[in-house]
Amino acid sequence: MSIQTATDKVANSAHKLADDVLQSAQDAVQSTRSAANSTLERAEDGVRALRSRTDPAIDDLAARAQELATRSIDYCAETSARARRQLHQAADATNKYVVEQPGKSLVIAAASGAALATLMFWMSRRRSSY
Repeated sequence: MSIQTATDKVANSAHKLADDVLQSAQDAVQSTRSAANSTLERAEDGVRALRSRTDPAIDDLAARAQELATRSIDYCAETSARARRQLHQAADATNKYVVEQPGKSLVIAAASGAALATLMFWMSRRRSSY
């Protein structure tokens, strides 16, 4: 046996060993890729199942929220209209009273103004004493 033959055998053995290692690495990569794909497919199926269960619930909640918002808007509009009617009725009653009783209206207005001025004066003195 010559040195050349021994070197060739060692080189061939090293080459075969390197090929075996590379093949094992490729097999491991392929196995890992298959496992990852399988896991991702199961996760995707889980997300689809979850979505199919939650979409109706979300739609129901959205519909309830929309209904509540609509009722709230209607209630606010109704309350505003009622307040506006009451304010107009009070203004009309006040105008009617002033027309029918101008002397009393003037005395009531002056007394109200004096009471308000006294109250404001009293409140301003109270604040300045702190």
